[in-house]
Amino acid sequence: MTKLKWGMIGGGEGSQIGPAHRLGSGLDGLFEFTAGALDHRPDAGREYGQRLGLAADRSYGDWTEMLAGEKSRQDPVDLVTVATPNSTHFEITKSFLEGGFNVLCEKPMTMTVEEGEAIVKIAKATGKICAVNYGYTGYSLVRHMRAMVARGDIGKVRLVKAEFSHGHHADAADADNPRVRWRYDPAQAGVSAQFADCGIHAMHMASFVTGQEVTELSADCVSCLDVRVLEDDAMVNFRMDGGTVGRLWTSSIAIGRQHGLTIQVFGETGGLRWSQEQPNQLYYMPLGQRLQVIERGEGNLSPEADRTSRVTVGHAEGMPLAFANIYSDLAEAINAQKEGRAMDPAANLYPRAEDGLRSMSAVFAVAESGKARGEWLDARPPMFR
Repeated sequence: MTKLKWGMIGGGEGSQIGPAHRLGSGLDGLFEFTAGALDHRPDAGREYGQRLGLAADRSYGDWTEMLAGEKSRQDPVDLVTVATPNSTHFEITKSFLEGGFNVLCEKPMTMTVEEGEAIVKIAKATGKICAVNYGYTGYSLVRHMRAMVARGDIGKVRLVKAEFSHGHHADAADADNPRVRWRYDPAQAGVSAQFADCGIHAMHMASFVTGQEVTELSADCVSCLDVRVLEDDAMVNFRMDGGTVGRLWTSSIAIGRQHGLTIQVFGETGGLRWSQEQPNQLYYMPLGQRLQVIERGEGNLSPEADRTSRVTVGHAEGMPLAFANIYSDLAEAINAQKEGRAMDPAANLYPRAEDGLRSMSAVFAVAESGKARGEWLDARPPMFR
């Protein structure tokens, strides 16, 4: 099979997210890194791109140059990943969709609900793929969890409990560090800090696993360090369109927590529990029976899990492989589009522009509810009400 051509905007030398995307996109041999505008400094971006193996004429100085260059080619990239500062996501994603390119955008997809609705409409009008990198949904056992819920293994879902907590911003002496401070500054971060950064991953995962969307919520947002304007801890109660009750906690001051993304789902006939720090085990408790441990890599779990497990049982698979599963989904979607066929249903799980829009609407609802001392608010974007 001919490799698809992949391009990246952002993710330059020294970035955290760039290597994860380059590893994930290339892991299965489905994409070839072909073009990039990797740095806000044109010369540095061109030089770094060529060191990574890009041809000189496809290592661009900025994203506008890359858009013009790729549009003029007979062999343009098949997918563009946008991994630039948050405030630039909307303009770049919009421009590449309108230019006829498929896009994978880092979250948040946009900074406002109105921009999110515009991206959804543009993606629909152009017929191009617009995905958002909620990469934790790429984990094999998260997908198996979703499959178990969908096939009724735990009956009707009653309650979902999600957490994403860490303690890396708990040190008051470090609060004025510029690398930390900006996250809690409304002028730079927007209306929310910890929920928008981490909590939204937990909320998206709750929707992904249950197959339900958040309709309303009530939030308690606090700044435990009084020098901060935006929240470093939040508790969110929510309701979903299938009747499920939701509870979510997110924090950046939880000393002892490292990367505490966990999800639990409780149904009429069983419960499920998964943690991102131990991603190769899924705990399943059928009603009235013993606790079962489902191991990633076991055979014949579900099509969704089987296609996303690469190494034998007992060997760890981490976050870069979760990213690789998102890229594998996108490769299948692009190839199906090119070939005029339906895509593999087990791969049709990548987060869409609609997910990015719902997430941004939830961020604004959490911020508003927090200011109103927990008032229940509609969490849906206007176009989905």
